[in-house]
Amino acid sequence: MPSFAMSVPHQLPPDEALRRIQGLLGDLKQQYGDQVSDLKESWTGNDGEFSLTAMGLRLSGTLSVLPGEVKLNGNIPFAAVPFRGQIEQMIRERAETLLA
Repeated sequence: MPSFAMSVPHQLPPDEALRRIQGLLGDLKQQYGDQVSDLKESWTGNDGEFSLTAMGLRLSGTLSVLPGEVKLNGNIPFAAVPFRGQIEQMIRERAETLLA
């Protein structure tokens, strides 16, 4: 399965960055409405796992909140490869806004 990875820098204390990034998936759902569904996430400390359906395609991955950055690694189905840039941009923009 194809993957994607990104790092989003931040200047927040780690606890605040974690609090904000934990709202990322719900925030995507609120912003993109019917295009995002089946959100699932679980957290252990500063590390989280997620899955969701976006534009009818299933995505999954991990988030790690670190001092100075949030790392996101994910898997996308082959059918989503043409939309990889759009998916990454959607997630990055939302994460940057939350961490600003």
